Amino acid sequence: MVAQLSTFAFHGVEARPVTVQAQMSGGSFHFAIVGLPDKAVSESRERVQAALAAVGLGLPPRRVTVNLAPADLPKEGGHFDLAIALALLMEMGACPRDAAEGFAVIGELGLDGSIAPVAGALPAAIAANARGLGLICPAACGAEAAWAGGEARILAPASLIQLVNHFKGTQTLAPPRPGALAPAPAAPDLAEVKGQEAAKRALEVAAAGGHNLLMVGPPGAGKSMLAARLPGLLPPLTPEETLEVSMIQSLAGRLEGGRLTRARPFRAPHHSASMAAMIGGGARARPGEASLAHHGVLFLDELPEFAAPVLDALRQPLETGDVLIARANAHVRYPARFQLVAAMNPCRCGYGRASGRACGRGANCEAVYQARISGPLLDRIDIALELQPVAAADLAAPAAGETSAAVAARVAAAREAQLERARGLALPAAVNAALPDAALARVAAPDAEGANLLARAAETLGLSARGYHRTLRLARTLADLDGADGVRRRHIAEAVSYRRRDPGEPPGAAQGAAFAAAGGRRVNHGA
Repeated sequence: MVAQLSTFAFHGVEARPVTVQAQMSGGSFHFAIVGLPDKAVSESRERVQAALAAVGLGLPPRRVTVNLAPADLPKEGGHFDLAIALALLMEMGACPRDAAEGFAVIGELGLDGSIAPVAGALPAAIAANARGLGLICPAACGAEAAWAGGEARILAPASLIQLVNHFKGTQTLAPPRPGALAPAPAAPDLAEVKGQEAAKRALEVAAAGGHNLLMVGPPGAGKSMLAARLPGLLPPLTPEETLEVSMIQSLAGRLEGGRLTRARPFRAPHHSASMAAMIGGGARARPGEASLAHHGVLFLDELPEFAAPVLDALRQPLETGDVLIARANAHVRYPARFQLVAAMNPCRCGYGRASGRACGRGANCEAVYQARISGPLLDRIDIALELQPVAAADLAAPAAGETSAAVAARVAAAREAQLERARGLALPAAVNAALPDAALARVAAPDAEGANLLARAAETLGLSARGYHRTLRLARTLADLDGADGVRRRHIAEAVSYRRRDPGEPPGAAQGAAFAAAGGRRVNHGA
């Protein structure tokens, strides 16, 4: 006879079904685990034997074979321990053979028979529910797994003996309750930012449409201060988005106590981050910062200080909304639909020509420093803004700007308009920044004057096809903030003024070109 039950192997955010089979046959004692296990799975032999001994059981002196099927699917991690131990208990007769019928099993065993928490309980519970199965998981993961839905059957034992007693009927495990919904962390208020009215406007536009934003300015101009206030302008995650984000956080082991949140992720990695840290990877292909920022913001401060290959690796996720990690034996995909917000100084000395300060590194300091950002990456940035130092008069004056709550209300109204339009036209994107090119003619077609201005600006600025389409998406967001049904000339003019052509171009060059393309009419970046 062969005892078998179900578990899962994680492939990106996907939980793939795995069948655990245990068989004991004649011969001298030998314990083998087959089915393409990694080192952590192979070491389950020692943990399982110790855990069984802790509950007063030992493996008989026979040949023990555990098969993890399908054999060509890589098995990684310690979450197979509990399934292997339970299959062996069933084969030994210490547990009813139908004990785990209708359940999938995940969990790592301690040497004392305790069941340690594992990553991925939420994706496993969702996958089990979709297959009509319940889930047996560690007690520490029960609150997380319970978020899979009211139909999901969850057993969350703290130890192997608790689970055995439950199946024998001598103890009853109560189903866990979902963890509390964590409140959004308090974000600093936009009203605290003095001056920089143009930057505040750009931040509102970026939040309203999910557009990528680059702020260039000298130290102390308020770049990081503005970026830190962006989370306070963003609407909460929808239930569907919350589930997607939580599944990634579960796989990364970041759902403490099963506490989900509707606050959008805000990730700010240090500029020393490696390729694996940013994109994902490692021996077990964990999600990186790009995926942890899914449906949220990825803030890169001191942008040119990041390694050039790391920055260029973001180009594909910015277009496709996911990350594909290639391995010799598998390809792992993680979602990564994030909003890029970046900040940088104009040159190595920090101030650049516009500050009026002398640069000790030579006339080409600014061009060389900014050229560390590749043209293709800059082409994916919708809003490029030059910040000037805050005047002393602004610093001395009391803060009198709009609060984050007031700006967030306009952002929420603009996003609601985008969501209704996407539903009405059956569009896959809920924000303008992610609108497919084919939908722009229906959604963002400008009026005659606007189309004229955009054609002239495209020639003057040398916009690529991507830049042209991104300008239309940005103009659609500006129209949504205005509450306008269609895209007008003023929306095109402001959208064009935010474009940046080349790495190392002088501050204000794009704005000056847009000014000329607009026929000498100044583009207003104010409220």
